[in-house]
Amino acid sequence: MSAIQTRLECVRATIPHEVDLVAVSKFHPIAEIRDCYELGQRCFGESHEQELRIKQEELPKDIAWHFIGHLQANKVKYIAPYIFMIEAVDTFRLLKEINKHAAKHNRIIDCLLEVHIAQEETKYGFTPEACRQLLADGEWKALKHIRLRGLMCMATNTDDTSQIRREFQLALQLFEELKSTYFSDKDYFNVKSWGMTHDYKLAIEEGSNHIRVGTAIFGPRTY
Repeated sequence: MSAIQTRLECVRATIPHEVDLVAVSKFHPIAEIRDCYELGQRCFGESHEQELRIKQEELPKDIAWHFIGHLQANKVKYIAPYIFMIEAVDTFRLLKEINKHAAKHNRIIDCLLEVHIAQEETKYGFTPEACRQLLADGEWKALKHIRLRGLMCMATNTDDTSQIRREFQLALQLFEELKSTYFSDKDYFNVKSWGMTHDYKLAIEEGSNHIRVGTAIFGPRTY
């Protein structure tokens, strides 16, 4: 049994069947992604357009690629033909740009709104209030080539599990508020994407159904 197989199976053993696993493959070689693919993994997360383009061209076409990093608006056109989900939409401008390029390819691209709940200024995302305002303004309803599937967030990088738990609880409360207010009749608004290698078990306890795990599967990154 390979190291990747061992690690992937260990992660899977800790995840309830209703929780989706995105294997964060950024900075890891194609051969390792292929190993995971052969073990049945189909969702992979990347955060650099050029690296993703190379991998997408060389790997099987049934992979569901998730863009999980900060996405510049001028890079959307390169991933629009094939990206499965863009997890870190942090401005309305970016949402409009995704819609524009999705329309050119006659696609509807799934998106998550990134919410900034961490006590760190370096992280991107809407504040909870800005997220509420975006949806209240209603302009997003005219974007017919994107589909808002839910929320994504990252907790503060800290060993204080009580703080991490509080932040995930805030994300869940916001998700439930937005679901009931704007998407109560939309089954597709159901993605709660929080939790990474160091905190995904806590995240699942606090409502996450979509985790992004890299190091626990691939080991330390190869830069």
